[in-house]
Amino acid sequence: MTDKRNNYNVDVLIPAEDIRKKVSEVGAQISKDYAGKSILIIAVLNGSFIFCADLVRSLDLECKVDFISVGSYIGAQTQGKVKVVSGIKEDIIGRDVIIVEDVVDRGFTLDFLIKEMSLKKPKSIKTCVFLNKKRAREKEVAVDYSCFEVGNDFVVGYGLDYNGFFRQLPYVGKIKESV
Repeated sequence: MTDKRNNYNVDVLIPAEDIRKKVSEVGAQISKDYAGKSILIIAVLNGSFIFCADLVRSLDLECKVDFISVGSYIGAQTQGKVKVVSGIKEDIIGRDVIIVEDVVDRGFTLDFLIKEMSLKKPKSIKTCVFLNKKRAREKEVAVDYSCFEVGNDFVVGYGLDYNGFFRQLPYVGKIKESV
């Protein structure tokens, strides 16, 4: 199946129904692991906002959500250097924290975030990623919860973008060619 948006063809790699099912499964696992506890979800903007919203709705436990915005991409290329654009507002001292990220590829952003959050002395830090690109990894990072493992292709949809476009797609796809 293809989807034509902004003069691009997008091949569907992960259908919307598969995403819904897997996000529910991961939410159930987090709910089980943190039963009786209150957690703080820190969503990494912009790419994780759709995944985080669906994940939080699937949780059966008390949680708060905060957001952090970091940057390392220009177009389809990561620059390797991570910077905080907008930080969290919640105090995380002594709290169980789950960092929610759209995709972990080279590992630099997630490594940076884990180190930054650790400095604030939380009780625990876990990570939950929508897409795990293990083959692209240059920096080893702990991925505690993951929905899908994918290859090293640049993908869009379900919050992931190409220069701000394609986030609205209900599935994950790969841009084929410019038309």
